[in-house]
Amino acid sequence: MLFGDTLRRGIPFSKDPHVIKFNGNYLMYFSIPPFEDNTDPMNGWAIGIAKSSNLTDWEKVGEILPDRDYEEKRLMCTRGSGYRRAGAFVLSNLRKLKNDAIRHAVSDDGINFERNSTNPIFRPTGDWNYGRAIDAEVFRFEDRYLLYFATRDTSMDIQMQGVAAAPLNTNFNREDWKQLTDEPILAPKYPWEGRCVEGASIIQRGDSLYLFYAGAYNNGPQQIGVAKSDDGVHWERLSNKPFLANGDPGEWNSCESRHPHIFKDEDGRTHLFFQGNNDFGKNWRISQKEVIWTKNGPELDD
Repeated sequence: MLFGDTLRRGIPFSKDPHVIKFNGNYLMYFSIPPFEDNTDPMNGWAIGIAKSSNLTDWEKVGEILPDRDYEEKRLMCTRGSGYRRAGAFVLSNLRKLKNDAIRHAVSDDGINFERNSTNPIFRPTGDWNYGRAIDAEVFRFEDRYLLYFATRDTSMDIQMQGVAAAPLNTNFNREDWKQLTDEPILAPKYPWEGRCVEGASIIQRGDSLYLFYAGAYNNGPQQIGVAKSDDGVHWERLSNKPFLANGDPGEWNSCESRHPHIFKDEDGRTHLFFQGNNDFGKNWRISQKEVIWTKNGPELDD
């Protein structure tokens, strides 16, 4: 699978994948860039929606466009699409540095969304971070929802992971989310992670959670690692090496393999979606690999 929306740039350009199964089809949400003639590259980002019946062939079916003052003409997809009662919900973020925050919307069809009246629903506090939040991932675990986010330190140099929680009866309103730590739950540690850990995507296997994350900044190369937790707050990496590395020279993802989304299908099989490029960000395409589970954890089905 290689997917890239060409509508806005004339070349494949799709980032930040997140996939759900909804109303009998697979829906993939992804970030799409401003149109090529946009005079302000900081504005015009939006969320694309594609549909598939087989996880391989995708057809674009819609867009979520910024239309609120607080979105400031810039809206990007994050890790937070998923099921919520009878509908789908999507969490997205505005990309304006310190004003980056998590937004929430709900849909009955997976395409047309109604914004939460309390948006933005979350941004972190404390002297360990810059007050921004991007790359949301919401996961139901035991008696609460956990909201994972990426933030930066006060110098805006190091990107790292944090977590908040809300009760199961939440409507995802701002007042329900409580930050769980006064420090990052995952920060860069190994050389391949550079100065950045972001893009958390969670799956549960037995009593444990597995967090797929991206290490290093764009084209660093950014690559994908995995950590494990028994409580959703304290995490241990499975390896000091990437789980999914960038491709070899000449391959479509030679510059990076990044922004993971781990998707569990109804048949129990799991697929790791990610994005890559081979020209340092002039184009972006999305692919996926099946993940096999062993007693030692996840492995790629190569």
